[in-house]
Amino acid sequence: MTDFAAIDFETANHSSSSVCSVGIVVVRDGEIVDTFYSLIQPEPNYYNYWNTRVHGLCCSDTDDAPLFPDVWARVEPLIDGLPLVAHNSPFDEGCLRAAFRVYRMDYPDYPFLDTLRASRRKLPHLPNHQLHTVASACGYQLTNHHHALADAEACAWIACKLL
Repeated sequence: MTDFAAIDFETANHSSSSVCSVGIVVVRDGEIVDTFYSLIQPEPNYYNYWNTRVHGLCCSDTDDAPLFPDVWARVEPLIDGLPLVAHNSPFDEGCLRAAFRVYRMDYPDYPFLDTLRASRRKLPHLPNHQLHTVASACGYQLTNHHHALADAEACAWIACKLL
């Protein structure tokens, strides 16, 4: 697979719709041709301790951030016609569907591929299949784990190697 968009969301709380940042990496002919990152004001708009502990984001980071529909209006042209790839795609697809539902937007049934499942099939010897472990096994050093763009870049690298 040479053309796709890797996507990663971070969430503010336990609600799938509470996306607070998104990272997108567009790959064409096996090369990264574009990237996109944005903070997003989450819905519902609160952070729990555990999510903030994972990614470091809190209300003061996103209080003035755009709402999901405004961010997605910028993402849509970047990913038009491309399959989406995520590491543990049920999480990211669930976030995307939930955000579309909250804002009453028509969901276009984006096709999703999963680098987590691919890594379990193709790299069964790894001690675990977490993003940073799989990225390292594929020759990519993930240095800013849980930053949405850094995670999307790692996912893109893995997808180029495994899918």
